[in-house]
Amino acid sequence: MSRFFKSLGDSDSDTEDSEEELLTSGDDEPTVPAQKAPVRGMARFLKSKPGESASSDSSDESDEDSDDEVPKPTRKLPPWKGGQEEDSDEDERGPVVIVSAKDKRLREMEATAKTIENAQKISDWVVASTEFDKFVRLVQRQVNLTERAPSFFIRTLVGLEETVANAIAKEKDTKKKLNAIHARALNGMRQKIKKLMKENENDVKNFQEDPEGFEREYAATTAALEPAPIQKAPKATAEEGEEEEAGGFISVGKGGKALGITPDTVFKNLQTVHESRGKKNTDRAIQIQILERLLQVAATTYQRIRILLALISSRFDYNSSVSTHMPIGLWLSCQSEVDQLINIVTDDSAYSVQEVTEDYDEWAERSPSQEKDGVVRIRGSIISFIDRLDDEFTKSLQNIDPHGTEYVDRLKDEKGLYATICRAQAFYEKSKQSDPLARVVMRRLEHIYSKPDAVIQALEQSAVQSQVLPSMTLSIQRTSSALIHSLCVSLYKSDNSFLRTRAMLCHIYHYALANEFYTARDMMLMSHLQESVHAADVATQILYNRTVVQLGLCAFRKGLIREAQATLQDIFATQRVKELLAQGVHQQRYQTINPEQEKADRQRQLPFHMHINTELLEAAFLVSSMLVEIPLLASIDNEELKRKAISKPFRRLLDFADRQVFTGPPETTRDHIMQASKALQEGDWEKCRDLIQSIKIWSLMPEAQSVKEMLAKRIQEEGLRTYLFTYAPHYSTLSLSLLSSTFSLTIRSVTSIISKMIWNEELSASLDQSSGVVVFHRIEATKTQQLAQSLADKLGALIEQNEKALDAKLGANIAWNERTDGTKQEKRTGDQTAERRRNGERKGGTAARSTRGRGARFAQGLGQAAPRTRLAA
Repeated sequence: MSRFFKSLGDSDSDTEDSEEELLTSGDDEPTVPAQKAPVRGMARFLKSKPGESASSDSSDESDEDSDDEVPKPTRKLPPWKGGQEEDSDEDERGPVVIVSAKDKRLREMEATAKTIENAQKISDWVVASTEFDKFVRLVQRQVNLTERAPSFFIRTLVGLEETVANAIAKEKDTKKKLNAIHARALNGMRQKIKKLMKENENDVKNFQEDPEGFEREYAATTAALEPAPIQKAPKATAEEGEEEEAGGFISVGKGGKALGITPDTVFKNLQTVHESRGKKNTDRAIQIQILERLLQVAATTYQRIRILLALISSRFDYNSSVSTHMPIGLWLSCQSEVDQLINIVTDDSAYSVQEVTEDYDEWAERSPSQEKDGVVRIRGSIISFIDRLDDEFTKSLQNIDPHGTEYVDRLKDEKGLYATICRAQAFYEKSKQSDPLARVVMRRLEHIYSKPDAVIQALEQSAVQSQVLPSMTLSIQRTSSALIHSLCVSLYKSDNSFLRTRAMLCHIYHYALANEFYTARDMMLMSHLQESVHAADVATQILYNRTVVQLGLCAFRKGLIREAQATLQDIFATQRVKELLAQGVHQQRYQTINPEQEKADRQRQLPFHMHINTELLEAAFLVSSMLVEIPLLASIDNEELKRKAISKPFRRLLDFADRQVFTGPPETTRDHIMQASKALQEGDWEKCRDLIQSIKIWSLMPEAQSVKEMLAKRIQEEGLRTYLFTYAPHYSTLSLSLLSSTFSLTIRSVTSIISKMIWNEELSASLDQSSGVVVFHRIEATKTQQLAQSLADKLGALIEQNEKALDAKLGANIAWNERTDGTKQEKRTGDQTAERRRNGERKGGTAARSTRGRGARFAQGLGQAAPRTRLAA
């Protein structure tokens, strides 16, 4: 600082004289030259600081002690001078030069580098080390602002390495050693320089090979990426006058030179942007600005396509973080440019964007007349843009609060995204590219398979209004089921087994959502997905779990209680329902998950609007389990058999409720169902019905009133069955009319239920139609018969365990897969099956383990034999 102040003036007396001249000038013009203005301010600054020279102290004291002298000037002018003196003073100082923040940073770094150079000349390594640390901080700040480090940083770094190495070698050779402070500073600089040389290895290597070439390359890159300030051009010629009428602005680069963005230099500027893409210090925002400007001046279709491909990629690269989503404004701009690209290649069949093309000169103009078949094929991937747009849309929904208005506003953008996907489908259908077509059809299917008909019709209507497809007007007139069926059939014909599997699951899900249970069940069993889904990727396993859950809800709405209980059993047995449905991350006790696995699980979560209500799901499962378990418990006399439960989650809750000493009014859904189960056990079916129907969660189910009526009817029927199982040993005959009046059922319904129980050998009785009674048959087994029956049950269990152990040791049977031509192909052996299961568990984590062994239980629960034929498209 002292050196800096000394360079401004010769002495403090000069500054005092300048101040006296200024204060005694009155209304006359000041005679102080313009270059002395900074000295006056600096003198005042120096006097306000402690620890100054003797002259300054004496002047301060004389100023304070003297009452006759004029007070020291401040930034505000005295009242008797008005504002004229300040204006005249500014006129003499000349025009104010405004320096940008970037230029200030560069000047500060240059000054620091010069100080380091002077310090190393005199071997003052303490000062050199301090200034070097400051220099590194300045450069790091430059990099944090997404600006490239200056070229003289590499030059200074290389020079310092050589100087420090020579100083250390000289110290070892000579007998005179440096003092401890300088030696520590020198060694510290060596370590820092070594680290920085390693971090900037490529730039150092390029500088050492060709210093002048490195400087030219840096200057060219900086000039190309320099943000272009907008200046108004002077109106001198007729052409410039027309330009000013159109906008009146031209783009200028560093140093006031106009940027060469013209139709003739499009490819040159595009090459510069392409070469700087991905580099560490590249400003992505400036790249996007340059590409937007290039798109405005593009003159040919080929130029616009090439610029759009680069511009969309640059927008996707702007946010390189995987954990955060793309800014919504940037996403909307990107979607608009993707639409523009698709419209260009769709309207002009002479140009086509393909992933695989022949080699061509990327920096030269191309036209259809130069090609053999008249079609210019440009290397690019529109489907990858569609995939990234869709993924970023999903990621933004994952990171937005679903209970706020921002989530709803963001969800409205799905209409535009759906229209973009339909545009891409039209382009690939026109260009007959089968593989990208299947991928874009899958994206379209994933947007509509889980939505109700009203939402699907709204999306289709928006696509029609956007004039996306000429044939789209026909799809609005047909049902959503027909649309989804056509999309799935096109995917069944694809060669990609992954897409076929997901299309099948989406098709089954939609049928289950439309209450077509038997169609969905038959497709699930005939596809054999339950046997191989454990080897699929995690996203497909999540889709499989969602499909199975939706199938169970469909069976519940249709009144198929046993099928609903059997379908939902496997999901609820794991006690990780939210995790299996990708609706939450549940960490079990004594289980540790590494941060990477937890991060992957969170990225897999579905957006909130696609969630299946787990409370409604649990209510359906527990009510189904109640209607299956309570009659079963009443029919079993042996305590050992009572311990064998069909639904273990329900049985645990029921046992916990039985152990409660005091039971208060029900508050939660579980409380309602447990108290209803107790009432059903006691034969009070009316209380059970009222408790079940008072659950508020049923209002979220479509046609809630019909569901409540179905549940009331099923409770009456299961109440009758429970009553017969419980009190059959105490009756010899029982009147049908009494049963009809007790359970509010018709005599025909009572007769039907009792006949089914007799047919299934659940009830040892016979019907007397003439007298209208049930005659119970008492067959009391002897002690020997009871022991024989118990022994037979134990032997059956032992045989089943031995068979399972044998299968596990020898491996599963060879699975065969029927092809359409009638030939059979060996799919995999038992050892390969086990190995793939293990790999699937390691790859998929917790979601993969949930699907193991579901195939047999799923088919057995639905009571259907799974024919080994593939469902034809």
